[in-house]
Amino acid sequence: MDENTNEETKKETVKRTVTMQGRPMALAGDEIKVGMTAPDFKVTDNDMLPLKFSRSYGGKVAVISAVPSLDTPVCDLQTRRFNKEAEALGPDVGVLTVSMDLPFAQKRWCGAAGVKALRTASDYQKADFGKSWGVLIKDLRLLARAVFIVDRDGIVKYAQIVPEVTSEPNYDEVLTALRAMV
Repeated sequence: MDENTNEETKKETVKRTVTMQGRPMALAGDEIKVGMTAPDFKVTDNDMLPLKFSRSYGGKVAVISAVPSLDTPVCDLQTRRFNKEAEALGPDVGVLTVSMDLPFAQKRWCGAAGVKALRTASDYQKADFGKSWGVLIKDLRLLARAVFIVDRDGIVKYAQIVPEVTSEPNYDEVLTALRAMV
């Protein structure tokens, strides 16, 4: 194999997909695996201010819950569930829900849902989180449903990309992994 062919092979990424109501959807970005250093990213908080992951969650255990849109039933359930869990986790654990919803829509949803124990942030501007964490559904420009746990040192300790976007994540598995860390 010559040097050029080898370089081309290295650049190819494995095509990863999830399904939405059974329809395959391609994901952009590389897969995040347990043991990797968590990629940093910048999203927009509910007050339209930049939120950099490393600055806001560095030094604590972080749960990142990715959802397509808070205004859908499964995303609503998932975010409410993690809000409830976050209430009992204490100050050393931060829970962040990321979606493509606009920040003011997220703020409205949080107020209506009574969500106060976790933060929501929007990836609407550059899809920085979606691309760097490999959960951007290319054709829809939405995030796949996923949950990640990052330890205090910035290492990914848990990763779950839900195969069917309309299904909830395995909460028991997430919480078991989280409890083992805190």
